Amino acid sequence: MIHKIFALIKSYSPSWVADPIRSLFTALLTPIKFSYGSGHFFSSFKMQAVSKRLEPIPWYTYPCIAFLEGRSFSEDRILEFGGGQSSIWWGLRATKVVTFEGNDPIFSPSFEWAQELRKKLPNNVELHEVSMQSADTCFQQVKEVLDAKPDLKYDVIIIDGLFRKQMVPIALDYLSDEGMIVVDNAEGDELFESFLGSGYSKVEFYGYAPGVYLQSCTAIYFKSQSKYIVDNIAIYRPN
Repeated sequence: MIHKIFALIKSYSPSWVADPIRSLFTALLTPIKFSYGSGHFFSSFKMQAVSKRLEPIPWYTYPCIAFLEGRSFSEDRILEFGGGQSSIWWGLRATKVVTFEGNDPIFSPSFEWAQELRKKLPNNVELHEVSMQSADTCFQQVKEVLDAKPDLKYDVIIIDGLFRKQMVPIALDYLSDEGMIVVDNAEGDELFESFLGSGYSKVEFYGYAPGVYLQSCTAIYFKSQSKYIVDNIAIYRPN
């Protein structure tokens, strides 16, 4: 509709009239279109990551969400360190999701959220609550759960909570050969140093995240054999 209006104005107006009008409308409408179309507007008011249809989406940057939406995870297993709206989103797309969240109301601000989250999760999402009193305690409790099935590997591992740096070696141990590791809020910390010398490459997705004012970065770590970063997947066009 907007393109048709511009075309009509351009056909009946000289360029010195049509061009400023087009520039003004572009400057004003682009942020509005982005905010509504991405769900950023609704996420800001709900204080949860949702799409324009009010469906749960991950709290990753929008460029990373678009990248993930262009891939199939229907036969994949997902491991999350730090759950939320993303747990629901992954649960609707993957065959199995294992999520870890903090369970200490004093040490973990996500305690109450974990209790509410459990009520919303699909049946294929397994939520484990671990202590946040110390990094060592958290690490050991996560390892106890995962080591119960030491041969089970995960196709996608997300580091977005708990003691993030301590979760990196666990992620490297439990990632499948063709998998990838998603690190949210990857800017400004030293988490990338934990991957140095591991043989992983990194792609950084900078941009806005749902309901957030400042831009941030969601990074994806992968090896050359990753099934998600290949040339036979069509370029995804977000709706």
